[in-house]
Formats: sequence, C-alpha cells, structure tokens
Amino acid sequence: MIDWYKDSYVGIYFSKIPTVEMRYALPCMTVEEKKEIEAKPFINTTDLEVVLVDGNIYKTYKKSLYPEYKFTIPKGYCWDGASIPRAFWRIIGSKTDPEFLIPSMIHDVLCENHNYINNDREFSTSVFNALLKTSGVNPVSRFIMCSCVNTYQLFCGWGK
Repeated sequence: MIDWYKDSYVGIYFSKIPTVEMRYALPCMTVEEKKEIEAKPFINTTDLEVVLVDGNIYKTYKKSLYPEYKFTIPKGYCWDGASIPRAFWRIIGSKTDPEFLIPSMIHDVLCENHNYINNDREFSTSVFNALLKTSGVNPVSRFIMCSCVNTYQLFCGWGK
C-alpha cells in the first residue's frame, strides 16, 4: 500500500497511484450518453483499493483500537469533480481543477457509501481535508470547502 497521507487524525493508503481521466462526448454517442458524460466527466481508470484509518485520539485512546476502513473504487467509477458553485470559482477554483480530482473522487465514493466508514460524517470531512492538503490546496480554500461540505452533509441528514 502507498502511504498517501498520515497524521494523528487520519491515515490514507492506496493500493496504487490513483489514475483519473476526463471523459469526452463523441459525435457517435447518443444524447443520453452525452448527458451522462456532461454530468460526470471524470473516470477512475483502475481498480483502486483504499484503506482509511481513523486515528482521532478523542474517539479512542489505544492505537490498536483505531478503526480501519477498507473498500475498493472500481475501474470505471465516474463522478462530477468538486461540487463548487460557479460563483465561487474565482475564490476557490473550478470544479475541474486537477488538485480537486482525487479528493473529490474519494469523497463522492464516501458520500454514496456511508457504510464504508460506519456512517461517520466528521471522519469523511477529515479525509476530504487531508486529501485536499496532500493535493496542495491552500488552507483558506480547504477550510471553505470542508466547512461547506460538512454543513451540506449535516443538513442532508448524514448521521454523526
């Protein structure tokens, strides 16, 4: 496994370097296929095993008890990139900026599969923040993005 990120709160490990590509609509495609590509223009190109470790010392005091979550993102998984409203692109960046691709992929998978991390919304936000940090996103943009994501998830009824 590749150590992607590790601190006292979260550990993120991948089986290989994530590879992401952009999908393009072709003239020979149906209207439905073109709409699907427009809605979700990014694709994961290999099966990617992910291990997330929740090392938050406020949840547990023994390292051996740190929860570890394992799941696979299948080859062909598609998503829309970072969900940043167009009005904020000048402040934060475009939803298609390269530094947002891996964080948005992992976060979208977690949002679609709450059970992968035992329905822990706060841990999902910690993972998202760690991935943004690893991608080189500045602290102000990270704070804005994580705060908005966490608030949105809270009002959408995602548990803890």
